[in-house]
Amino acid sequence: MADNNGKSNQGKSGPRRRGVLRLMGRKGFWAVLILTAVVLIIVLLKVVRGVEDPTSGLATFVAKRGPLTISIPESGTIKAREKIIIKNEIEGRTSIVSLIPEGTHVKKGDLLIELDASALEDSKIDQEIAVQKAFAAFIDANETLAVVQNQSISDVNVAQLTLEFAIQDLDQYIKGKYPNEETTANNDITLREEELKRAEETLTWSQKLYEKKYISQTELMADKLAVTRSKNNLELAQNNLGLLEDFTYHRNIAQFRSDVTQAEMALERTERKSRAQVIQAEADLKAKELEYKRQLDKFDKIEDQLKKAKIYSPVDAMVIYATTASRGGFRDRRDPMDIGVELTERQELFHLPTAQSAMVEVDIHEASLEKVRLGLPVVVTVDALPGQKFFGSVQRIAPLPDPQSMWMNPDLKVYNSDVYLEGNIPSLRTGMSCKVDIIVEQYKDAVYVPVTTVLRVGGESTVFVVKDGSIEERKVKVGLDNRRMIRIISGLDEGEVVSMTPPLKSAAIDSGSGIVGGLSGTGDELKERINEKLEETNGAEVRRPPSVPSEGVEGPQRGIGPGGVGPGQGPAGREGLESLTPEQREQMRKRFENMTPEEREKMRQRQGTGRRQGRGEGSRQGGGPRTQGSGRD
Repeated sequence: MADNNGKSNQGKSGPRRRGVLRLMGRKGFWAVLILTAVVLIIVLLKVVRGVEDPTSGLATFVAKRGPLTISIPESGTIKAREKIIIKNEIEGRTSIVSLIPEGTHVKKGDLLIELDASALEDSKIDQEIAVQKAFAAFIDANETLAVVQNQSISDVNVAQLTLEFAIQDLDQYIKGKYPNEETTANNDITLREEELKRAEETLTWSQKLYEKKYISQTELMADKLAVTRSKNNLELAQNNLGLLEDFTYHRNIAQFRSDVTQAEMALERTERKSRAQVIQAEADLKAKELEYKRQLDKFDKIEDQLKKAKIYSPVDAMVIYATTASRGGFRDRRDPMDIGVELTERQELFHLPTAQSAMVEVDIHEASLEKVRLGLPVVVTVDALPGQKFFGSVQRIAPLPDPQSMWMNPDLKVYNSDVYLEGNIPSLRTGMSCKVDIIVEQYKDAVYVPVTTVLRVGGESTVFVVKDGSIEERKVKVGLDNRRMIRIISGLDEGEVVSMTPPLKSAAIDSGSGIVGGLSGTGDELKERINEKLEETNGAEVRRPPSVPSEGVEGPQRGIGPGGVGPGQGPAGREGLESLTPEQREQMRKRFENMTPEEREKMRQRQGTGRRQGRGEGSRQGGGPRTQGSGRD
């Protein structure tokens, strides 16, 4: 019974279980089907929604209208507007011996700083010796000049006297000595003539007496001899007169005149030499005098430097070290003021404010220089005085960029400027850091958007307006910006939505309407000219013959000719074409299409010439006619 009942129960439960399983299978199928449909519907909704609103994921900004302040934020340093700057005036390098503490209120005449002057003390002693030597040399040159002047006068007087004597000798000979000699010669001739006449008369009487035998022959011969002697004396006297007139006179005249000339030249030489010696002595005296004065000036300068080693306050003021008043950073790498610190010449030591008025030293970047002008209002906030704002105005803008900042960073150009604060503000101290807002403009009612939403497209300011699920490019006219917001003058209204991430394609390149230097015209014309220039450059690269080894190749392998077609159609030409990039091939094809019929005919003629030259050169290179395997034209 138990078995029968069990079998009967088992037989009944089997179909029931299969029905339950069949029922559960149908429900699971429908559940999976429903789940799949739900997923598909969600995906379709997302896709449809994405298609309907492609701007749903964009970052946007709603154009606003309201007050807009155009300002330029910069950093600055507080300084006293009216101050006396004390500098180190000792030459070279020196060090600090004693120093007044910073912040001390001093009276006029109080000692501020004492510098090391030990080297100057040694130099002073050496310079005293140099001054004494220079003074002795000056006195010696002065006395030497007096001696030279005296000697020059004496030498000139002697030369003048010699010249006068030479002239007198000449006149004496012409007017006195020669006439006397001539008269003496003439008298001698006359005397000799009288003697001859008397001797002849005596001889005549002697001959008569001898004939009458009154005198001897000896006496007669003596009278004849006397006549002969008288004739000889007369002839000698006449010859002496001739010598005097023809030779002695001219020789003496020439000699005396030469003496006069030599005396004149000697006088001139003496005068020139005397003048030269006097001038040289005077120049030496002047040099010694200048040297003495120079040494004396150096001595006075050393004494002045010794006095400047101690610096006293010229006014009643509070002591501020120049290193504190400087802006610091990379601009000033000097050590803080302290005893033992080394100083250089012209280095600033102290700033002594003479009033409580303050100013701000600020560096304006070159990008903002066009907006800034003298007199613009400025709002200053000091880091050390939170919650307080001070008002001022721009009073100075440097005409040239700061060379020190350019040296540290050649790409950085800043212009040193001064902002004067209104009123006397005791709480402001020199060296405080501050923030400066230079107010360029204030608009009570303006439409503005972020600066990043405005691009230059086609040389015009452009925004991308999000409207009805699409993006619209719109040209706008813009005004000034404050580096965050930019004013929209026209082209965009309040409430319109603009994209803060403009399309990259539009922002990628400007049409070049702003390019200068030989380019002018519309954007399309400029693009065409740019493309032509690029094609010319690329064409020059294409026409450059490729470097192909010549060994083992029959016939010259030539480069690509004008128009993109090689002069030969053989394998060499095809290899040259195959070596080009697709862009170069496209450029060659366009160039060939743009050719005129005349240019194409010239190109074909060059191709035919190239083929014939290729055959000839190939046959010569191969040493004879080409074989079947040598290649084809």
